Amino acid sequence: MIKPDESQMEAIQHGKGPMLVLAGPGSGKTFVITKRIENLIKNKGISPSKILVITFTRMAAGEMRERFLRANPDCRGVTFGTFHAVFFMVLKNAYRYNADNILREEEKYFIMRDLIRRLGLTYEDENDFITSLISELSYIKNTGISLSNYYSKNCGSDEFKRLYVGYENTLRKNGKIDFDDMLTMTYELFDQRKDILSAWQNRFEYILVDEFQDVNKLQYDITSMLAGDKANLFMVGDDDQSIYRFRGADPKIMLNVQNDFKNLKTVKLSKNYRSPSNITDIAKKLISCNEMRYEKEISSVKPGGKVLLKKFKDQFLECEYIIDKIQEYLDEGVEPGRIAVLFRVNTGCRLLAEKMLEYNIAYEMKDSLPNIYEHWLARDMFAYLDIAHGSRKREDFLLIMNRPKRYLSRESLEYSTVAFDVWQNFYSEQPWMEKRIEELQMHLKMIRRLSPFSAINYIRKAVGYDEFLKEYADVRHIKADDLYDTLDELMETAKPYDSYEKWLEHILEYKKMEKEKNRDKTDKDAVELLTFHSAKGLEYEKVFIIDVNEEVVPYKKAVLLQDIEEERRMLYVGITRAINEVTICYSSKIHGKEADASRFVEEMF
Repeated sequence: MIKPDESQMEAIQHGKGPMLVLAGPGSGKTFVITKRIENLIKNKGISPSKILVITFTRMAAGEMRERFLRANPDCRGVTFGTFHAVFFMVLKNAYRYNADNILREEEKYFIMRDLIRRLGLTYEDENDFITSLISELSYIKNTGISLSNYYSKNCGSDEFKRLYVGYENTLRKNGKIDFDDMLTMTYELFDQRKDILSAWQNRFEYILVDEFQDVNKLQYDITSMLAGDKANLFMVGDDDQSIYRFRGADPKIMLNVQNDFKNLKTVKLSKNYRSPSNITDIAKKLISCNEMRYEKEISSVKPGGKVLLKKFKDQFLECEYIIDKIQEYLDEGVEPGRIAVLFRVNTGCRLLAEKMLEYNIAYEMKDSLPNIYEHWLARDMFAYLDIAHGSRKREDFLLIMNRPKRYLSRESLEYSTVAFDVWQNFYSEQPWMEKRIEELQMHLKMIRRLSPFSAINYIRKAVGYDEFLKEYADVRHIKADDLYDTLDELMETAKPYDSYEKWLEHILEYKKMEKEKNRDKTDKDAVELLTFHSAKGLEYEKVFIIDVNEEVVPYKKAVLLQDIEEERRMLYVGITRAINEVTICYSSKIHGKEADASRFVEEMF
């Protein structure tokens, strides 16, 4: 049996009233939560039915329930659930809701697609546009920000307001609620019906919240209402691992909780049982650069550990090194699932994933990896290249004939196959339009002679495609740089190939291997590829962190101090996943452009 250390014991034996447990990485927070539940039932005489444990994911709730019951099979009746599951339980009792009232994801997309079309909003990638809008709707509900004070990143203010109102009206008309409504409606219910609130306060006298650093204001307010005057609220988390601000999580809640609970007791779990001292030392140096945090001492119970810092000329060499090292670890007998490659955004491992498929190294991704070759920007490039290499399909011409703007009409392409002389003849009375088609022909002849990398560069700079993207970004209220970055990445994949045919061969082979890999999804014996967000709560023997460069880690959109501090917390989370070895990598070039090492590198080494 594991014996708790002094700080763990203090948390486990805490009785009534609020407690904040600052639980650093690998400090045994799940052990503390389950042992505290056991202590409440067996030593304090609390009925299991009076205890509520709230987690952030169904998986975490299930694992914690299973772990507790394995050790205490006679203590059934404790409620384990996510915020949404717990609050929906409240709404079910109040409004007689059932599972049919919950809006499914596909229904949400259908509603948004219908509203977008009715409003006549323009987009290139429908799924990407809808996903971004849904994220904004969720942010508004979770933060309580006034719709009149919110400025959409994806469309104009008036259009966004109409979308929001239309979405809400559709839900109410059909008797549906989404996951965000579970929070807003529970708050309104507790606020307006004190009798119902009192009944739930009596039902759950002791509340334990895991990953408390990730709560948003609405979740915190409802949980505080539920705890009531007794305030038997046991909050476990680590402000240094708060990395979900994009979905409304606010680390200030944890930092200011002592202002809400005057008799709050705080205990710090500062011993790291996962990572050895060399790893915790660099993690400690990194996170201590943050200003908005609880001061705490982090110490490892294990000496040693290996920390490597590697600089590469470009990402191709970075990938080769990682693949060689992974192969070396596998040959030494390290299980594939005990090796992880971590990165900032889900597209950050695209090049590595392609190379791993080539080298037949099995990998598993926790996040979906969008296929860059199916991105609408890639489709435009392929249309230009296909036409340059002989395609005369009308659909190819329709894609690119006004990118950049040439003011050519769809009606000018009358047939399914395009002939340039016929096309020019359509504009025989408008010689300036004929001239534009001639210029396009001239560009296509040049494109045909170039390698794929140079051809895309020519399309962007000489033909004027980047200018088209700038105008498109202005209309959509997005940053043109994000679109340029996608094309930079596409160009990098084309760089090794001297002909369009060879590049297409590679793309087809990649798609084929991806399909075969997806068919074999049940095989868990694979190296893990994860974002920092997905890696949270997990641990691995060997950890690689790639592209620790400025504008990647920290991410280019991080400008304000609070943004940079969250980026630093993300890297901190990544480093502290390692059980015995972490390799931090950066390159002199990212997507073919000169790049600097992240400022975080200097802070650590």
